[in-house]
Amino acid sequence: MADVLNPERIESTPLSSQLETSTLEAATEHAEPSHDLTPNPQPENTPVESPSTAEETDFSGMDDFAAALESFDREQAAEAATVTYDDNIVTGTVVKLTDKHVVVDVGLKSEGLIPIEQVVDHNGQPKLKPGDSVEVVVEREESEGGYLLSYDKAQRHRVWDSIERAANEKMPVVGTVLGRVKGGVTIDIGIKAFLPGSQLEIRPVRNLDSYIGQQIEVRVIKLNKKRGNVVVSRKELLEEEQTAKRGETLEHLEEGAVLTGTVKNLTDYGAFVDLGGIDGLLHITDMSWGRLTHPRDLVNVGDEIQVKVLKFDREKQRVSLGFKQLTPDPWLDAVERYPAGARVRGRVLSVTDYGAFIELEQGIEGLVHVSEMTWSKRMKHPSKLVKPGDEVDTVVLSVNPSDRRISLGMKQLLENPWENLSERYPAGAVVEGRVRNLTDFGAFIEIEDGIDGLVHVSNLSWTKRVKHPSEVLKKGEKVRAVVLGVEAESRRLSLGIKQLQPDVWESFFAQHRVGDVVRGKVLRTAQFGAFVEIAEGVEGLCHVSEAADPSGAPLKLEAGQEHDFKIIKMNQDEKKVGLSIRAVGEEASRADVEAYKQPVSSSTTTLGDLVNWKRSEQ
Repeated sequence: MADVLNPERIESTPLSSQLETSTLEAATEHAEPSHDLTPNPQPENTPVESPSTAEETDFSGMDDFAAALESFDREQAAEAATVTYDDNIVTGTVVKLTDKHVVVDVGLKSEGLIPIEQVVDHNGQPKLKPGDSVEVVVEREESEGGYLLSYDKAQRHRVWDSIERAANEKMPVVGTVLGRVKGGVTIDIGIKAFLPGSQLEIRPVRNLDSYIGQQIEVRVIKLNKKRGNVVVSRKELLEEEQTAKRGETLEHLEEGAVLTGTVKNLTDYGAFVDLGGIDGLLHITDMSWGRLTHPRDLVNVGDEIQVKVLKFDREKQRVSLGFKQLTPDPWLDAVERYPAGARVRGRVLSVTDYGAFIELEQGIEGLVHVSEMTWSKRMKHPSKLVKPGDEVDTVVLSVNPSDRRISLGMKQLLENPWENLSERYPAGAVVEGRVRNLTDFGAFIEIEDGIDGLVHVSNLSWTKRVKHPSEVLKKGEKVRAVVLGVEAESRRLSLGIKQLQPDVWESFFAQHRVGDVVRGKVLRTAQFGAFVEIAEGVEGLCHVSEAADPSGAPLKLEAGQEHDFKIIKMNQDEKKVGLSIRAVGEEASRADVEAYKQPVSSSTTTLGDLVNWKRSEQ
């Protein structure tokens, strides 16, 4: 705008360059005290757009509105000393346009020149064309010939009265934002005016360029005819409008009220909704009965939505809003709509280590636990079976409305391999499988997909004392086993490997009786006696009291020694055999021999029993 005020610089310095390099000093003196010149504080609960998501505007040195005006006025004061507004307006006809000027026939001996920057719009395109009639002010006659004309000065003369009246009466005027300058933007309201960035919106604006070309309403807040200085504000009009709306909104604002608002801003935790001069927070947890990862999944800035007032603090003017509360809670009748055993289809929302969450409808989610996904135990992770976005069929296992939980199953739609397992693998059947896993208590053998049987450590060998199955088996090894039993309900299959061989204890007890003398080898000793191997896989105990020669002198037994032992006790149920060295040399009486020849009535008969029996006969 400075170029129309100083004829000496109009041809050499473009308007935008002059405005951007201005220092504008005199405005503070002329700023009207009735206007709030400090930036408006940010409204409570209204986040400001992050500088990382919008173009930064250079407000360095522009700490407040007064500083912006001071900078703008300083340029005008420096260049307005020779300007007068007594110039007459003349009407001319556009002859042609060049890169720098608009050539106009104003009826003088030579044509006039308007600097091209005075007649371009916000897109940089000339507003005039050859043949157009245009009003101008003749600035001066140039020494090289021709006249220097001012389009801007003519516009000021023409519209100044109406602008002055609008300023006095605080009437809004409509203008088009032309471009960005330091501290704000220029706006065409009939003449070019300055709109500081702090006066553009109620909240700080980071991207002034987005307003270029827009038509907006503003109020003239500063005007200096001598200097041609016009400053406008949009913020004043917005604040007045907001205050009026706020008063009307507060009349109807109460908890439980249903209102219509406009989404103003989105954050990770919710959306701010303009209810009409007052903002309310719609938290993400109150947006939908279903799961939302971000508010933008449901609403966008500018959307007009209905909301319900959940809480209202009139003193602090804080409003909590709800959107999902406008529709019934889908869990209220979930038991009736999703009975146990019903087959339902849903969409996989997420997959975790312990299962998959399935959305049956908006607000209703169910969990398929990993144990309910397949009959097989080999699945390492649910992601091997399903992924987010998949449509899957499931069966309702249980519904808990109070905890808002539904348990679902997928394997129930498949044939249960355990149902007829006892028919396919009856007790005593010999099966073959691969060792899938080894534990402290046994080995799991997979005999078919999804069917594992357990060989307990006690069923690995008749003869060896196995402490860990790894002593006998290796993971991945293929083995044969005997089916011991099937528990289909608890999904248990008991297997045995030692049962493939005869029981050495049964053979021993069938071939030996109390009083037999056997040869044995001491395996290990203890404080109370020695364990002696009397047959392959069969051990007996010789108590210290029985480790003596016929004269009664104690014998010291050590591992590796071999002796003759007499069987003095047998317990087939507990697989225990009592041995004695001292009894080997004793002669049995005729009655003892006769008693020994009689059939044994109990598997626990001992020499002591025979002696007692002999005494009872005397």
